[in-house]
Order: sequence, then C-alpha cells, then structure tokens
Amino acid sequence: MELRAETDWTIEQGSPVGPQVYRILRKRIIRAELTPGSLISESEIARAFSLSRQPVREAFIKLSEDGLVEVRPQRGTLVRKISMDAVRDARFVREAIEADVVKLVAEKSDPAVVSELRAQIALQRAVAPSDHKRFMKLDELFHRTLSEAAGKPYAWKIIEDVKAQMDRVRYLSLLHFPMNKLIAQHEAVVDAIEKGTPERADTALREHLREILTDLPAIAKAKPEFFEAIR
Repeated sequence: MELRAETDWTIEQGSPVGPQVYRILRKRIIRAELTPGSLISESEIARAFSLSRQPVREAFIKLSEDGLVEVRPQRGTLVRKISMDAVRDARFVREAIEADVVKLVAEKSDPAVVSELRAQIALQRAVAPSDHKRFMKLDELFHRTLSEAAGKPYAWKIIEDVKAQMDRVRYLSLLHFPMNKLIAQHEAVVDAIEKGTPERADTALREHLREILTDLPAIAKAKPEFFEAIR
C-alpha cells in the first residue's frame, strides 16, 4: 500500500481528525488509488499522517459501514471489490431520488436556475477530453445544483452517501468516458426544465443515470480482479 503525499490529502489542524481520515480514504478507494482487493494497514496510515491509530480505526469502521472495506480481525483490512449488485442498487436509489428532484425543478422552471445550469454545461464543454476528473467534479456540481434548486439539499446528502459504488465504476471507466454523450444528456434535462415539462425532465434524468449500466459488464470484463465474482 502506498500513500502519496498530496495537498488534497493533508490533515487540517483544528478540525476533527477522524472524519478527515475517513474522507481521504473514501475518496482514494472510490478513485481506485487504493485498489479493490488490496490490504490497507491501520498502523501504516496512522504513521503516514502522523496520527494515533484511534482515528484511523474509526475511519475503517465507517468505511466498513459504507461497504468499501472489510475489517478482518487479526488479519487486516481489505478494500472490498466492487459488487455489480451494489452498483445497480445504488443507481436505483439515486434515480428514485433525483427523478423526483428534477420534476420539482421543472415544475418551477426558474430562469435563474436554467441560466446557472447552462453556464455549468458550458464549463463542461470546455473541459479537455483527457481531463475526466475535472469533468466528474462538474458533473457532481450539476446534480447538486438540481437538489439545491428543488429546495432539497438533504436529498443530495443521501445521494452522496449511496453513489460511492457508482463512482468507483465511473473512475474505472475513464479510458472510455462518454463525455460528449453525458453533456448532451445534461442538456436534455435542462431543456425539459426550461420548458416546464416535469415528465420529460424525469425521463431525461433517468436515461442519464442509467448510462453507467451500459458499460458495466465491459468494465468488469476488462478489470475482473476489481470485481466480486458473480454468483
């Protein structure tokens, strides 16, 4: 296991340490920097961040609750491989929430919201074809903006909690990332919002979120060592 020193992963002084360690490790697992199936060491992580083992242990417990690691007493902690069923379940929950969110936004059809979303799409189009991580940040902003525009910020918190398994697959798909197609789907969502057609917004949003399932079997075939065996 290698923990590289990156500014994104530094511990901020004066803030609770345990949640920071959890956030850092969660992102690294999602981005496959800590690869599925690999062992991670409580003592090694504590040493890398110059911490006691207690906050790292707390982070491991939370990651286990998220289904991202498996704590094996006396044997170590394993980064869990990706479950295709978990990915499908996460997409199902996220779609159920966001479909209602986008319908609320379309019912209001606020010109200021439409303008903001179109400005975000312009930023998405300006992303270099190879800068998939930048695009994913903008994609996340787009979806968070929908929840905020619907007056449902808590909905986004729930989505963030459940979408980790989806995001793990998205990071594995970076070499075949359909950026232009995703942007076009974002535009279809905004078009429906602007026209005040909730059902069309619902359909466009569902089509967008199901995109991840299109390439899931191919990604699993390309990286079988990262996925749980299908029973």
